[in-house]
Amino acid sequence: MRHIILDTETTGLSAKDGHRIIEIGAVEMVNYTLTGGQLHLYINPERDIDEGAQAIHGISSEFLADKPVFAEIADAFLEFVGEDMLVIHNAPFDVGFLNAELARCEKPLLQDNRVTDTLMLARQKFPGAQASLDALCRRFSIDNSHRDLHGALIDADLLAGVFVELQGGRQPGLALMQEPETPAGTGDKTDDEADTLSGFEITQRPIRPARSFAASPEELAAHHALLDKMRDPIWRLSASPEAKKPE
Repeated sequence: MRHIILDTETTGLSAKDGHRIIEIGAVEMVNYTLTGGQLHLYINPERDIDEGAQAIHGISSEFLADKPVFAEIADAFLEFVGEDMLVIHNAPFDVGFLNAELARCEKPLLQDNRVTDTLMLARQKFPGAQASLDALCRRFSIDNSHRDLHGALIDADLLAGVFVELQGGRQPGLALMQEPETPAGTGDKTDDEADTLSGFEITQRPIRPARSFAASPEELAAHHALLDKMRDPIWRLSASPEAKKPE
């Protein structure tokens, strides 16, 4: 089960007004555990950055002047996210910007059915409570002291921890580890490898034959003695030999 935890920074608040993406940060999670895989890109937006936006993320036009434009990194982005689920905080904002950029490049758009919005999850789980990323980090005791400014990769990493907590958290003692893939050309997995999945080891146990619980002759006699006291007992209608009264 692979999730891509993703965040973006932009030149402004609305893609419909022509604002562009300037940073993408994404981290890979398999079985709710970070793998270390990540994607971090700075992008030349080919336009000015609003002062209000720059005050939030601290990224300047001068810094981005020599960075690639989105069309040059589109394939790398799509390859990294693949077809797996995307986890985004306030997803309509980021997906709106990403799809606007992908449309300019004539690339496939991101579909809503592959996106999990942690803002909506938090509002459903904690109605009326603050649901910003900082507020959720405080709620789940996730250290965000290094987050002076918004940054796509930093926020994606924090969001990964929040996402796990919103899903119920990790249970103590369960190591949900991704098993290494079998190298190409080595054939099928061995029996031992097939018996290990996501950190759980399946112990092989001997097959025990089914035990017989047939009634003894004394128990059958007591059973029929009881039936003799009943009027048309249904057990006498059975065709099974055990249910017939002994001769």
